[in-house]
Amino acid sequence: MTDLLDRRLLFVTGKGGVGKTTVAAALALLAAARGKRTLVGEVDAKGNLADFFSVPPTVFRPREVQPRLFAMSMDTEESLKEYLTLQLKLPLMTRMGPLARIFEFVAAAAPGVREVLTVGKFLWEARQRNYDLVVVDAAASGHVVGQLAAPQAINELVSVGLIRQQTGWMIDYLSDPGRTGVCIVATPEEMPVNETIELAGRVEHETNVNLAAVVVNRVLPELFGRGEEEVFERLEQPEGRAGLVEVLGPGAGPVLDAARLAVTLRRTRAEHLHHLRTQLPPSLPLLFVPELFTKAHGLRSTRLVAEALSAELGY
Repeated sequence: MTDLLDRRLLFVTGKGGVGKTTVAAALALLAAARGKRTLVGEVDAKGNLADFFSVPPTVFRPREVQPRLFAMSMDTEESLKEYLTLQLKLPLMTRMGPLARIFEFVAAAAPGVREVLTVGKFLWEARQRNYDLVVVDAAASGHVVGQLAAPQAINELVSVGLIRQQTGWMIDYLSDPGRTGVCIVATPEEMPVNETIELAGRVEHETNVNLAAVVVNRVLPELFGRGEEEVFERLEQPEGRAGLVEVLGPGAGPVLDAARLAVTLRRTRAEHLHHLRTQLPPSLPLLFVPELFTKAHGLRSTRLVAEALSAELGY
């Protein structure tokens, strides 16, 4: 199997709220720390990728946010202008004007056009070897399959010409597991796990892109070993709790309740993790990122996640 960061293009997706931007930023930071010239881009221009590097908002033009690490945000109009300039050799226009309105009409009439511009931008950067690795903070699980399958959909609509040539090389690049992969982010909870299993199946059957890994975010630590759990169970009994309160004061009760909740959550999430593992291909890497217990995200949190991923990947 190709190492996760040895690919040239990596799409990171997952159900909203599971931390896909966190993981995308951390993977990019890890790659840059390992000496790779790296681009990380977010598909949603209204996203908050910049927050994870503690820098001002990103724009379409990549900007270096850490040594060897560049960040950008997708802008469909800017991507169209760049495409027309690079591929059709049209002069660079500062304003799209009527052409933008025509594009909007075509995009509405032909599903996949807007998605091709989005995916194509990152494919172009990877193909041109402007970067050693391009990490895409892709659309959430409900939309990413449409983006990944867009070049094939357009290719089937257009039989000849420049458009077919363009989608042709995109399909070749997307379908090469040595260069392109998808990373799904999940949390050890029922709905994210079920959506991850469903998405993994859709990526396999509805796209030609290799599923590279699943990252499970916010994994709770195991607080007690077997022997400690026996002591904990005795303390949970009325006489044990009363004795503990007598020694440690009234604050001991809430601490016991919090510990019980933590143990319950850990066991419940372990069941969801087991279900996830049994429903995915045995050879698919399953990477774990611990719960950080932080209220805000920033460069420090991104580094902590990158360190966790580095340990999981064996770096």
